[in-house]
Formats: sequence, C-alpha cells, structure tokens
Amino acid sequence: MTSSAVRNEFPREGGTPAAPKVPRWRPLVTPASFMAPALILLAIWVVYPAIATMIRSLYNDAGSKFVWLDNYDRMFSDALIRTAIKNNFLWVLAIPLTVTAFGLIFAVLTERISWAPAFKVVLFLPLAISLFAVGVIWRVMYQQDPSRGVINATIGAVRDAFKPAGVLSRAQPSSDALVAGSGGSIVFDRPVGPGGVVRLGLTGMSSTEVPESAKQAVDPQSQSGAITGVVWRDFKPGGGVPGKVEQGEVGLPGVTVELHDSSGKAVDRAKSADDGSFTFTDVGSGSYKVAIGGDTFAKPYSGVNWLGPKLILPAIWIAFLWTSVGFAMVVIGAGLASMPRDVLEAARTDGGTEFQIFRRVTVPLLAPVLTVVIVTQIIGVLKVFDIIYSIAPGPSQNDATVIGFEMWRRSFSGQNRFGFGSAISTFLLLLFVPFIVYRIWSMRKKA
Repeated sequence: MTSSAVRNEFPREGGTPAAPKVPRWRPLVTPASFMAPALILLAIWVVYPAIATMIRSLYNDAGSKFVWLDNYDRMFSDALIRTAIKNNFLWVLAIPLTVTAFGLIFAVLTERISWAPAFKVVLFLPLAISLFAVGVIWRVMYQQDPSRGVINATIGAVRDAFKPAGVLSRAQPSSDALVAGSGGSIVFDRPVGPGGVVRLGLTGMSSTEVPESAKQAVDPQSQSGAITGVVWRDFKPGGGVPGKVEQGEVGLPGVTVELHDSSGKAVDRAKSADDGSFTFTDVGSGSYKVAIGGDTFAKPYSGVNWLGPKLILPAIWIAFLWTSVGFAMVVIGAGLASMPRDVLEAARTDGGTEFQIFRRVTVPLLAPVLTVVIVTQIIGVLKVFDIIYSIAPGPSQNDATVIGFEMWRRSFSGQNRFGFGSAISTFLLLLFVPFIVYRIWSMRKKA
C-alpha cells in the first residue's frame, strides 16, 4: 500500500509568530459611524434644548437675573397652572383606560366580521390627521347653532320628531289685553261669554315666519251661542292701529286656541283657519277666557353649548378618542393575532362562555400589550396641546387648559414669560420621566 509521505511541520526557530494586535476601539468604528449622525442631531435638537430649558427656568423672564426656584414657586401658586395640573390628572385618569378599553373591544369584535379590514381602515384613518386638524373638524361639529354644527343638528332632528317647534315661536302680544299664561301660553285677559268676540293680535315676527298659506285677516262677527275670534299678525306696513284688524294684515293659520272656564281648565280647543279665524260652538252660559296654547310659541331647538366652560373638557376628550382608538385597536389586534389559539379552544372545550374566555383568558394573555398601549397613551395625553388650542374658544380655554398649553401660552402667545414657561416645561419633562423609564425597561425586558 502506497501513500504520499506526510511529515510534521515544525515551527521555525523562535516559536509561532504572534497575531497582529487590533486596537480595542476599531470594532466600535463601524457602529459609531452609523450612529453618529443620529446622535449629533439628538444632541442638538433634544439634549441641548432640554438642558438649556432647565437652566433658563432658574432665571427671570428677561433672562437677566438668576432667581433660583422663584419660577417654580410662582408656578404652583398660579391658579391657572393648578387648573392645568388638575385637568392633566383627569386626562391621565380617563383617557388611556378608555382608549385601551375601546381598542380592546373593537379588536376582539373585528375578528368575527368578514369586513374587518375596511372597518379597521375607517377607524385608523383619523390617526393620519394631525391633532390640530382634528380639533378644527370637531370645533365645527360642536357649533351650538343647529344650522352649522352637525352634532346639534342631529340632536335637533331627533328632538323635533317628538317635540316640534311652535308655528310662531318668536311671536309677542301686540296689546295689553294679552298676558302671559301658564305653560308658555298667551291669555286674552278679558272674560267673554256666548256671543263674545276675541281679537288676538301678535307681532314680533318677520314676514318669512308667517305661514305661506296665510290670507287677509277677517274681523270676526258675533254669533249666538258661540265665541268667535281671530289670530292675526297685527302689523301693517306704513303704520296701523294696534289691536284693530286692518287691510294688509294677514291671519295666522294653524294656531292652537284654547277655551278656559272660570277655574282655568281648558274645555275646548280649536285651530285657526288660513284667515286666522276660529270659532267655539255650543258654548254654555258662563264666563270664559281664550288663550293661545303654549305649543304655538314653543322655541326651536337652540343646541347644546359643547364649547362652553362646563362641557369643553368632555368635548375635547371625545375628539381625542376619535383619533386614538384606531391606534389602540391595531396594536391590540396584533397581540390577538399572535395569541396561541389552542388555549382559547381549550377554554371553549371546557365549557367557558365567550365572556368568561374574554375576561379570564384573552385579557390576561394581552396584559403586556394592554400595558404598552396604556403607557403610550399616558405619554400622549401629558403632552397634549394642539387639540386644546384648536377646539377651545377663547372664553373656554381657561377651563380646558393643560400643562403643555400653559407652557405655550406663557412663553409664546405674547406674554413672553420665558423663565416662567421654562419652569412649566421642566415640570412637564419630569412628569414624563417615570413613564419613559418604564417604557425603555419593558422594551429591554422583551429583547
């Protein structure tokens, strides 16, 4: 058997040559070269402004005198700052949990519908709009005038279906013989009996408010065993005599007229004709009073003052929820998609109802995802500013203010209190720190 000769290689005299020495810093060059631009920008646009703001908060508003902690003392003694802190606390207390709850419900429900992608797109779409634009949209929707605000127009349409406005909502008596009665009615303050005549003149309305079917008013005539009358617009262009039916004055059709007995009880009702005339027939002997029913003067729906001091904070919350629930739904939906299905099937096999599975299986398994959503929302509501600025009108801004809004208002809205604004900004930064630290810790824990 033949083989090629093999022999050991002996090291040269002096031993094995040592490997070339590599400096310790060389492996760091490549990652540092990639990170350097971002680190430089981070230092210029984040770190330096934060440190400069902290230092600036120790000087007076003009920056000419070191005042130590005076700005912080002024901040906590300012009534508006206390209101802002209270409102921020309410934001943190209400919004993150509400956003997460709605996001969880929508994420679970969309798993059971075939058109889930379209629903998710519609719900997520507001997130693509800036909060300032969201505020502008909702401010228009919140307008109190039902002819301009969508929300009040919708409420008004439903209300009018059950309680319509009166045909003469702005009308007023034209003579002293007509006085205000109960329930918004107007009463002819002179007793009448069978054969009596009543003239109910109204004014205070424009020609556009007069029903289109109105005709020339007729002066009523006495009838035996009946009470007759007329309801008319007591106004004649160019002048006229109040309380007298004249040519050119129109009757008011569709007005509810009531006949009250001596005890004030309504014993009969009638509707005025196109010429304003009405008649109560077969009237028994006695003394009566004639009144125009209160429903004739029922005011139209004037709208809810959503932008007023009492409702401005809930109104802004609704707008914020509209733009934030989609984010929570998508994140929680991703968590649901990665959830082990065998656990859910095992729970169903053991006889658990859908609600029991949701409460005892789904929610506990989603706890890490839900925590991320809540912490993200807390960070978001702490820095909220633009939606306050764009929704709240001037008279309501003090009731809707938050810390971020006060920082901007004291520094950049014309007050130029830069030292005070820097103290508010530093205080807001300190509020962020615990949540940012927790977020970094949770991300490192997952990694």
